[in-house]
Amino acid sequence: MKLPVLFWRRTIQLLVGCSVLGFSSAFLVRGNLGSASWDVLTQGITYYLPLSFGVIGILTSFVVLLLWIPLKQRLGVGTVVNVVLVGVAVDFAFTVIPVTEELWLRILYVAFGIFIGGVATGLYIGARFGAGPRDGLMTGLNRVTGLPIWIVRTAIEVSVVIVGWLLGGVVGASTVAFAVLIGPVCQYFMRVFHIELPGDKPDVEDYDPEEPILAHDAVDSESVADHPPVVPITAKGGITRRRRTRFAAKQRNG
Repeated sequence: MKLPVLFWRRTIQLLVGCSVLGFSSAFLVRGNLGSASWDVLTQGITYYLPLSFGVIGILTSFVVLLLWIPLKQRLGVGTVVNVVLVGVAVDFAFTVIPVTEELWLRILYVAFGIFIGGVATGLYIGARFGAGPRDGLMTGLNRVTGLPIWIVRTAIEVSVVIVGWLLGGVVGASTVAFAVLIGPVCQYFMRVFHIELPGDKPDVEDYDPEEPILAHDAVDSESVADHPPVVPITAKGGITRRRRTRFAAKQRNG
């Protein structure tokens, strides 16, 4: 039995995304102008444990996954792949990315690291095999505490940077640049690489004028009380955009 093309595309995106994410971390560390928040923590721990950067990253990720338990976060295939593959990739990347003292090259390392970090995040999240450990922690705390995502994310990042810095991790201009720039880059590439799955509920605005949609999809279920449906329902339980438009015009005119 042949696996569908969609599965292979998602799998390739996941594997490439996690691998590139490892290279992103390595470029930032090699730049030696400050690392991303979690890499600052990993750097700090390397001074106390005789383990490689990648292995410590893997162990840190498993510790973060333990925090998922009280948050009742669901583990996905992509979560496990992210934990292992990013750590392996970053150790390999250190063997091929040379150390340099040239400031212009170090700045280039940082810029390239941030860019491919955004690409990698878009790839692995767009594959939709599950969130990485840190993203899952963020969304879990958001759900449990009710605090906005930006507050939760900022609190996590700042806490991790402080602990990593106290342990000896490098904090600098790159740390700030990563914090400021990675969000917009990730957002763009998450849209580029997002994969629609067969079970997704499509937006009614994307339908063809003659294509029927279910009546219950026309209005958000949480706002029915305030905005009751004003669309005619056909005998088959479906409506079309053309009929919906004519009916709305009639309501406004009459």
